[in-house]
Amino acid sequence: MHASSRVPRTGDSSVSVDAIGDSVDRIAAETGFSGVVRIDRDHGVVLAKAYGLAHRGHAVANSVDTQFGIASGTKGLTALTVVSLVEQGTLGLAMTARSVLGADLPMVGDDVTVEQLLAHRSGIGDYYDESADHEITDYVLTVPPHELVDSEDYLRVLDGHEAQSGPGERFAYCNSGYVLLALIAERTTGTPFAELVRHCVCLPAGMEDTAFLRSDELPGCAAVGYLAADGLRTNAFHLPVRGSGDGGVYSTAGDIHSMWSAFFAGRIVSKDWVAEMVRPRSQAPSESKRYGLGFWLDESGDAVMLEGFDAGVSFRTVHDPVAGVTHTVLSNTSLGAWPMARHLAEILMP
Repeated sequence: MHASSRVPRTGDSSVSVDAIGDSVDRIAAETGFSGVVRIDRDHGVVLAKAYGLAHRGHAVANSVDTQFGIASGTKGLTALTVVSLVEQGTLGLAMTARSVLGADLPMVGDDVTVEQLLAHRSGIGDYYDESADHEITDYVLTVPPHELVDSEDYLRVLDGHEAQSGPGERFAYCNSGYVLLALIAERTTGTPFAELVRHCVCLPAGMEDTAFLRSDELPGCAAVGYLAADGLRTNAFHLPVRGSGDGGVYSTAGDIHSMWSAFFAGRIVSKDWVAEMVRPRSQAPSESKRYGLGFWLDESGDAVMLEGFDAGVSFRTVHDPVAGVTHTVLSNTSLGAWPMARHLAEILMP
């Protein structure tokens, strides 16, 4: 067992915040961590620290307010947007994708529903198959990244993938399903999906620094994504120039905490819908987790999670609504978040 796992848990009244900070510093130094770590309890911020560089070519340091890509962490915001539209009566869980798609994407089953897409139980084929044998730094997009800007652009990559199972039969994590949710929301409302996320989630949660940024025009407060722990090669050609429902949002550690606070307080969707979204719909034994609607759930406890992993992006945030503890790790390297996230799980989660 690594020595760092002997740091007292924050639930222990004798715990030293300095001891937690020292252990986080040690993991950061040992792994060359680049990113931000934040720990919150109900009473406030326990720790917020930044490490490494947001831009290596110009030696710009990360800060606790730097915007990082969160990759599939975006799926939680997509789910909240869709459920908000369901609560408003604009969408319905039983609505079929076909009712919105028309003749587009003929391989999507006619009876696939919004609820199945949210729960990763639609059975549709995935344009980005995470079970395939490839490295995270491989070039896997089948169209030029700069051509994937708006939701309708993604029809080209969503098309032509055969169904993997019947709708509702089993859990199978599916990026295509969340892009399809973005497309359904956009076509139904007539509003660009990025604007829907801002209106339905970011504004009520006070997430002022969260947005779908274009990777070719990042502002100075955003971190460039790097493929490895050292070197200058970025993820510019690996990911869509602007993301969709399955990934591509940039956010800050502070905004992620605001999201959890607003979500469980019922400020984004009602508390009845909060309970429905974190109700386990599927077991995911290969991940040692369960899944609700848009959120990963602890295998047996109360913690709710979002994770993101892509070329130049790694992200994990865990919120335990019973213990009142949140920890978040954002990194602008492909693998950087995971040693730190494992360490925080060891010292913070029962």
